Amino acid sequence: MLGKTASGLFWMFRYLERAEATARLLDAGFRIALTRAGSSRSEWESVLTTTGQLKGFRERHGEPTSSKVMEFLLSDRENPASIISMVKAARDNARAVRIALTSEVWEAINESWMTLDKLLSGTIAEADLPDVLTTIRQQNALVRGATNGTMLRNDGFNFLRLGTFIERADNTARILDVKYYLL
Repeated sequence: MLGKTASGLFWMFRYLERAEATARLLDAGFRIALTRAGSSRSEWESVLTTTGQLKGFRERHGEPTSSKVMEFLLSDRENPASIISMVKAARDNARAVRIALTSEVWEAINESWMTLDKLLSGTIAEADLPDVLTTIRQQNALVRGATNGTMLRNDGFNFLRLGTFIERADNTARILDVKYYLL
């Protein structure tokens, strides 16, 4: 397998895993901010810290509020760590290594991009956030399902899984680093 193909497969699934992890963090932060009076700002700071985006957010937006954090992490196309930017990067990697993907995987990731591009093109109301985050997780699940159902279990598949699990480990370590005091 060529290094460029392996890298494209690896990063495609790393970006998809990171987008899903960000969606899950936003969901947890949103729910905690709703249930704990007075902790909203600290919860959004926690989400930004976990994603490694607190400094960049403060430079552009100042103090975190729910609407600013949602826009920054969901649909800000200038933020490379926003979900829309990560799904675009995953799709770009998929396009570059399309020969190594089955048509079902390519169609799933392309459909995911088109769905999320349309969904995240406008302002997301707080009331709509749970549904938007569910859609993001569902689109990732469709790509994962197409991958598990149609890809040969060869080196390419192993690089896809490697990207997924390295990103999952990284996100777990970030959460533990930020929330260790609760343990």
